[in-house]
Amino acid sequence: MYLQTQIPLTKPTGNLISYGSNVLLLGSCFVEHIGEKLSYYKFQTVQNPFGIVFHPKAIERIVVNAIGQKQYLEEDVFFHNEQWHCFEVHSKLSNPSKEALLNNLNNQVKVAAQELNRASHIIITLGTAWVYRFTKTNTLVANCHKVSQKEFQKELLSIETIKNALHYITDLIKAINPKVTVIFTVSPVRHLKDGFIENTQSKAHLIAAIHQFLNLQSVSVDRNLHYFPSYEIMMDELRDYRFYAEDMVHPNTIAVNYIWEKFQSVWMSGEASKIMKQVDGIQKGLQHKPFNPNSEAHQQFLQQLEVQKKELQQKFTHISF
Repeated sequence: MYLQTQIPLTKPTGNLISYGSNVLLLGSCFVEHIGEKLSYYKFQTVQNPFGIVFHPKAIERIVVNAIGQKQYLEEDVFFHNEQWHCFEVHSKLSNPSKEALLNNLNNQVKVAAQELNRASHIIITLGTAWVYRFTKTNTLVANCHKVSQKEFQKELLSIETIKNALHYITDLIKAINPKVTVIFTVSPVRHLKDGFIENTQSKAHLIAAIHQFLNLQSVSVDRNLHYFPSYEIMMDELRDYRFYAEDMVHPNTIAVNYIWEKFQSVWMSGEASKIMKQVDGIQKGLQHKPFNPNSEAHQQFLQQLEVQKKELQQKFTHISF
């Protein structure tokens, strides 16, 4: 007896994620969950150099700025609620000091450019098709930074606009890093502040645009562009509120772990899966709290952990605990 429907998943034939891979993650807050898992297992990752961004045009702007080596200047930032902000990035970069914010922005441009050039895999998670246009400059923003809503015009990106943004993003990346694998996914987080019906509209536009874009690409050459159905897994295999956090919007820990296991089954190489078990054992050992820290048994346990750590670090110099 089957008590749930299963989303069919296909493992790619090449360029799976290994401990030699460099993974860049861009997009909505769900990409942070995947990034945290990859970091826990000690993969080489960089996630959201400019903080969480939710819509495809914001991701496009980040890629354009990074590859073009944009130099952020005073006119790119503004002062509001005792902090300096930039409309192109998340508020986690905001700072009471204008100079500190500009320095950080320009440093992150270098980080993002480096990662776009050397990444073996880029995971792009789209969160919403709803955007806000700052009417004073007629530009779309990545984050409103709690500026009054009357300063913005809310818009729904069309499927064609999203498709074109994805095309532009991948063309820019492939021009400097032709062998990179790009994995698109749609965040299962429900943006109910936009409204229930509006959230469905938004996700529908994102999914339709991604698949129109990927189907276009498959007609020509294989460009290592893929889709992972994290949204569909949440909506279909986990269609129960017990898989949501208390806000009934975000997936809870069980759901995140479930989707991660599905992602792992598709994208991790066999060798990587074996090493992940070793890393997990060390991580759990480091978190262990003994009843008697000075006991001989615990000292032996710590020595064994050190041996395991050194063995892994000899194989993979980037790993540190």
